[in-house]
Amino acid sequence: MKRLLQLAALLLLTSTAFGQTKKFDVVVYGGTAGGVMTAVAAAREGLNVAVLEPGKHLGGMVTGGLSRTDFGKKEVIGGIALEFYKRAGKKYGRDIEWMPEPRVAEAILNEMIQEAKTVTVFLNHRLKEKGGVKKQGTQVIEITMENGARFAGPIFADASYEGDLMAQAKVDFTWGRESSAQYGESLAGVRPKDRNHQFDFPVSAYDANKRLLPEIQKEPRGEIGAGDRKVQAYNYRMILTDDPANRIPFAKPASYNPKRFELLARFLPEFVKQKGRAPRMNEILLPAQIAGKQKWDFNNRGPFSTDYIGKSWDYPNASYKRRAEIWQDHKVYTEELFYFLTTDPRVPKETQAEIAQFGLARDEFTDNNHWPYQLYVREARRLVGDYVVVQKDIQTELTKPDVIAMGSYNSDSHNVQRYVTPEGDAQNEGNMEVAVTPYQIPYRVLLPKKSQATNLFVPVCFSASHVTYSTLRMEPQYMMIGQAAGVAAKMALEKKITVQEVDTKALKTKLLQQGAVMDWVKP
Repeated sequence: MKRLLQLAALLLLTSTAFGQTKKFDVVVYGGTAGGVMTAVAAAREGLNVAVLEPGKHLGGMVTGGLSRTDFGKKEVIGGIALEFYKRAGKKYGRDIEWMPEPRVAEAILNEMIQEAKTVTVFLNHRLKEKGGVKKQGTQVIEITMENGARFAGPIFADASYEGDLMAQAKVDFTWGRESSAQYGESLAGVRPKDRNHQFDFPVSAYDANKRLLPEIQKEPRGEIGAGDRKVQAYNYRMILTDDPANRIPFAKPASYNPKRFELLARFLPEFVKQKGRAPRMNEILLPAQIAGKQKWDFNNRGPFSTDYIGKSWDYPNASYKRRAEIWQDHKVYTEELFYFLTTDPRVPKETQAEIAQFGLARDEFTDNNHWPYQLYVREARRLVGDYVVVQKDIQTELTKPDVIAMGSYNSDSHNVQRYVTPEGDAQNEGNMEVAVTPYQIPYRVLLPKKSQATNLFVPVCFSASHVTYSTLRMEPQYMMIGQAAGVAAKMALEKKITVQEVDTKALKTKLLQQGAVMDWVKP
């Protein structure tokens, strides 16, 4: 009976009475953690909310592999985001858990939605690729899904990683990297060689016949400080275990060709030559133990790792078909990388043995062959509102009159490209890890230009330069910004005003009452 009830609930969530427009107070597109918190916050204010999620699961990266939370200074995380991590703690019998397992994180988000009572989730609902957004003047009035379902309401929020609703609403947006001249940002554009995730000794980019090795671009790097339309690398955050009872060994991919890893195969012996030892696992991969379990979140580390450098550039404005190809391409790359690292004789035996202890976690992503649900789209489109937060907003001008939350993680862009140096060696470019002092996040980042859209919030692809997005793009910040959007939605509806006209002092007061953190005092 319990199973039948679950199936009935799933059918309810994934079906809509086609031909009839569903009406809600707030329509949230994108069931990321930021989208869920937007919805929960609005529901707690008494609003009826729809969450439209293109996939089969809620939570985005929070439930899709990113368990090692990028929290920066924990003291700045408040409100519903902090509630989430405290709920995670209770699942494990402790006060707080910053690194929950994906399945646990998903269970918490579903519980929060159920407790909110007035949130309805529609899974497998993706925005119609063309003509999916209907506007009257500056008002978004209705959106249509690929399956024909239509949703209307006085307030919309685009909480997707891609910003598809935002783009179809014809508001200004950008992608890639601004030049250092555009906003006067010293960190902008093409970067000089960074200290991390680079080839720190020469490794030729060519084979014995002078042919360029795989996974290296033909195009030049570009001038330092120059802008471009290139996007930082994506990857899958793999959830792996060394528990034999839970471990699924890495299988040989059907298309496996070790030649694609020739650059890595050349780097490894050079590492041994330079260091006098084999590389440790945590020098070519970045494992982090999660929730005190025999389970790890594996991230990118070093010059050639899980980041699929240069293969994300098309993604922000790509068709759905092309995006699916990019997801699959990243999956194959990652499968082949782990198979190479655990089987190829050119990998030092000590390194290989350390990695080969791990495999996919049998108890995670159980309906997806234990593969993460979400590709880590670190950055895609970015809104260009009337106010764009830039480098000075995270380094010198740290306070804001319309503060809604705080950020504290360092400016963190992964590598953008892998090119050939004038000497003929491989090198990565684009990595940026620059510390910041905790700074206030203004309400304005959520808002399109008033001349373009007056009932739309953008809590994920918000208005920021590449430099500033690289510190703001963390899941706790998405959650806190989403909370502000949900509360502001109620204020806009109550007073019958545009989202740009919300009283930010009143909004700040309300958020503080809900446990938001607006100020940071150095411990």
